[in-house]
Order: sequence, then C-alpha cells, then structure tokens
Amino acid sequence: MASLNRVLLIGNLTKDPELRYTPSGAAVVNLRLAVNSTFKDQAGQRKEETCFLTVVAWGRQAETCNQYLKKGRSVFVEGRLIYRSWEAEGKTRSTMEVRADRVQFLGLPAASGAAQAGGPGGPGGPGRPREEAEPARPEEPEAEAATTEGDAEADVPF
Repeated sequence: MASLNRVLLIGNLTKDPELRYTPSGAAVVNLRLAVNSTFKDQAGQRKEETCFLTVVAWGRQAETCNQYLKKGRSVFVEGRLIYRSWEAEGKTRSTMEVRADRVQFLGLPAASGAAQAGGPGGPGGPGRPREEAEPARPEEPEAEAATTEGDAEADVPF
C-alpha cells in the first residue's frame, strides 16, 4: 500500500527563529508557527481556531530563515511530519514537528531600518504592495534627448 507524508502550511511566526549548530557543524533552526483556521459551529456561529506548530529547517535554509525572518512574519512551509521521542529527567518526552523541505517568505517584512530605507520590503512598509509603495515616474525628456543624439557617454550604465 502507498503512503504519503506531506504538509503544506501558511501561518505567522510566533517568535523569532532559534538557530543552533550540531556538533558536526550543521545549521538547524526552529520556527514556531501559528496557523489559523475558521469554521462554523453547530449553532452557525463563526469560530476561529489556532494551531501552534514547531517547524525545523536544516542547512543553508536554516541560516536564511534566521537571517530574514522575525516574529509576526508570514511563511509558507512545505515539509513532512516527524515524530521524535527522548529521555529527559527520567521521563520519556515526545513531540510531533514539521521537517521543512521548503520555507517561502510571504508578505513584506516587519517595519525595520532596512524596510524604511528602501531595503527588502521597500519604502511602503508592511501591508502595502510594492506597486503602491513608490509611484512610477514618467520618463525625463532630457534622458531621451541624450540617447538619441548618439553621445557615447550616454550608453554607459553608470
């Protein structure tokens, strides 16, 4: 019989990523993710439910997540469920987590110095699409005239 272990999630980080390294030097990051779902109960009332999950990413992806993600950021995670158990303080502990195959950053990053300075996310800040962040400027007639005159310096890109 065939089996499938595939998880697709979209949610928000509940805290900043926690990066650590194994003794062999492999990077591993834990992401705490909140995934919301909405449904109607038997009385027809709209209810919201939140599921909190731990997502684990490895290698270069772990380092990238640690570098660019912060609490509150939306992400899309594709991965698989992993069940782990271990002994701690004489008791057997266990957890179910998501081992990420792919983490895609969604939306704009939270307002930061980089976003305000026109870095990742642009000057529009969170919640504003990039198209609205900076209106398109009409072409300047002087620039067109310089290129049509055949001036060699006008072709230099810097």
